[in-house]
Amino acid sequence: MRLIGLLWLSFFLLNGTMAQQRTTSNGPSPTFSATGYVRDAKTGKPIQSVNIVVLNVSKGYVTAKDGFYIVQLPPGKYILRFSHVGYRPRQDTISLQQTLFREITMEDDAKDLEEVVVTSETPDRNVRKVEIGVSQLTIRSIRRIPPLMGEVDIVRSLLLLPGVTTVGEGAPGFNVRGGSADQNLILFDDAPVFNSSHLMGFFSVFNPDVVRDVTLNRGGIAAAYGGRASSVLDVKIKEPDAEKWGINGGIGLISSRLGVEGPIIKNKLSFLAAARASFSDFLFKLAPPNLIGTKANFYDVTTKLKYQPSEKHTITLTGYLSKDVFKLASDSLSGQEINASSTEFNYQTMNAVLRWNYFMSKQVNLATSVILSRYRADLSSADSANAFQLESGILHRQVKSDLTYTPNENHQWQAGVSAIDYLVQPNTRTPGLFSNVLPIDLARERAYELAAYIQDEWNLNADVSVIAGLRYSALLNRGPATVRTYQENGPRQDETVTSVQNYEASKTYHSAGGLEPRLAVRWSVGEGKAIKVGYSRLRQYIQQVTNTTAALPTSRWHLSDTHTKPTIADQWSLGYFHNTSDNAIEASGEVYYKTLMNAIDYRDGAELQLTQAVETQIVQGHGRAYGVEGLLRKNKGRWTGFMSYTYARTFLTMNSPYISEQVNNGNPYPANYDKPHTLNVLATHRPTTWFSMSLNFTYSTGRPTTQPSAIARVAGVLVPIYLDRNQQRVPAYHRLDFSMTFEQNPLKKKRNQSSWVFSIYNVYAHKNAYSVFYKLSPASSADAYKLSIFGTAFPSLTYNFKF
Repeated sequence: MRLIGLLWLSFFLLNGTMAQQRTTSNGPSPTFSATGYVRDAKTGKPIQSVNIVVLNVSKGYVTAKDGFYIVQLPPGKYILRFSHVGYRPRQDTISLQQTLFREITMEDDAKDLEEVVVTSETPDRNVRKVEIGVSQLTIRSIRRIPPLMGEVDIVRSLLLLPGVTTVGEGAPGFNVRGGSADQNLILFDDAPVFNSSHLMGFFSVFNPDVVRDVTLNRGGIAAAYGGRASSVLDVKIKEPDAEKWGINGGIGLISSRLGVEGPIIKNKLSFLAAARASFSDFLFKLAPPNLIGTKANFYDVTTKLKYQPSEKHTITLTGYLSKDVFKLASDSLSGQEINASSTEFNYQTMNAVLRWNYFMSKQVNLATSVILSRYRADLSSADSANAFQLESGILHRQVKSDLTYTPNENHQWQAGVSAIDYLVQPNTRTPGLFSNVLPIDLARERAYELAAYIQDEWNLNADVSVIAGLRYSALLNRGPATVRTYQENGPRQDETVTSVQNYEASKTYHSAGGLEPRLAVRWSVGEGKAIKVGYSRLRQYIQQVTNTTAALPTSRWHLSDTHTKPTIADQWSLGYFHNTSDNAIEASGEVYYKTLMNAIDYRDGAELQLTQAVETQIVQGHGRAYGVEGLLRKNKGRWTGFMSYTYARTFLTMNSPYISEQVNNGNPYPANYDKPHTLNVLATHRPTTWFSMSLNFTYSTGRPTTQPSAIARVAGVLVPIYLDRNQQRVPAYHRLDFSMTFEQNPLKKKRNQSSWVFSIYNVYAHKNAYSVFYKLSPASSADAYKLSIFGTAFPSLTYNFKF
């Protein structure tokens, strides 16, 4: 109730501010507002960062993220010019005698060869925007990146951005500025995604046919976001076409897609549905004998229903469902001490979002969402003597409301509240009918995560702009729960338990929380030049605990509680941005420094999956991450592209008075995802409107690994001895990709559209090492082996269609 009261208090305060503004506007120099939305003429989606110039008085404005604009001028006639890269400029003549609302549509300029490859921002928005460490991609730019096996991938495209890495090829998730994969808040139309990968990390869960744009916040994170300690990936689904029906899709070797969208009631009720499926089991019948019987397939379905009864009200209902099946026929990846000949993974995601957008006035907008997100993972073995099924999952239920108030072009206020209800099922193991495996059922974890925030984006003058925000978040753990108490002077382990207390259902037994300040400042130091600084504090209350380099779909999720403190990240950023006079060349450099409190890692020899008291298997300490990021981009001409370089380091320190709770003898050590050097180069050549060619090269330092320091013989058995953690590295990673796209000539207007995409992944067939492992045998002390996921070149051909 306090959070709801805060929201209404903010609303009344803002109303008072508006009333005061209306009173002062009765002075000798009245001004009126021309407001509205700028949308794509074909798709109806809002266009962000459109340049608006009032030609009569040479004043400039920019549309907001939802395409909204507000222009305040004295009474009179004016000519407004709207321009955006990839769209035909448009002029609109207005007679401003009172507040005016107009919706502007802009048409795609198909003849424009000077396209933005990586971002949809206006040519100079990288200099003019206040945020630091924010990158935006459109699906048009993502399609120019050479795909893996013909599949355009959202998450894989992020790996080309500075500050974004992965622990290896085919690994699920990604790492941002020294954070683990679970420290990224991934939103799909406001719904969180707990596993963003298909096929154990080869593809992402996002169907490219329904994606409108992708925004990665890795530095300056707005106060509206929270709950993760590293970054926010915001993926938006496009708006359904409200005027005509259409079908689109694609046919590829690995996966195929089919989508449909159109109006149920023209310009009022519209619908979008898209499905993607991969049934590639037949390919393994052609594989070597040890791969016969392997399964690897998935499907996902995305839907969106939009109802707009009037200009003030918009209601959308978004749905998403995906499922994966992965099985290795002759190996076991369960991570359990069970002699299973093979294991099968089944995991699925189900999301639903109901959103109501209320355009209260020309200055005030209220958006309220009800969100449901469920992730379930299942691991099983069919061996009769050792048959088992291991189930885990997360249920996320959320209500949030965001209020935006734009009194003039110099201020935009935002305030909001959020409440999340978590239910975490760590793991439940059920034995088969005739199995020798014992059943285990871990206790569920329940908690509420509450948050409230306020933020102001303030243009102090033409050269200085500030975004200042403050967020408060708290976690309330609730029963039923069993909480242990351990000896004060001793490590946390089963032998040091002094008491156990049981809490009833819905009873709150622990709480944690605090303030999260956010700040970003932009200072223009000349035409096309800007210096930016930023600071943010983030708190994370839900973590994925694993002792593998890349977390498996069944890796355990754990809520902060009495013994596990929330991870707190403080990040400082400084950047310099410079564009040439015509914005053809962009150059930028950023440095950052991040500290982590209560960082989580596992103890030596930890068993995480089925331990009832997970606090006895993990340790918490502190960490630090720092780095330098550089980006050089060419936006115009037949050749476009960019080059990014990142130097980044991440160190963790897990020290304790007790040896069993120390890692690396209490000394700092590189995190699993520490990769100092990363270089990406992307070049696109577009000689005509119907043909383009792309080349992509990437290089990175090999990730850390722990290798045995010695071999001991115990009762005739060779046993490896490990000392320091993550002190060695796998070989460096490098790869070249190539693709060609053949499209219909856009100058020849046709109802049906199609394209062919031919690509080669890993052109020179470099055998990049995912890991280095050892096999012990009586004949030799140890033999080292290198595991490569893609040890050869992978060509692919995909046909895309739309009509």
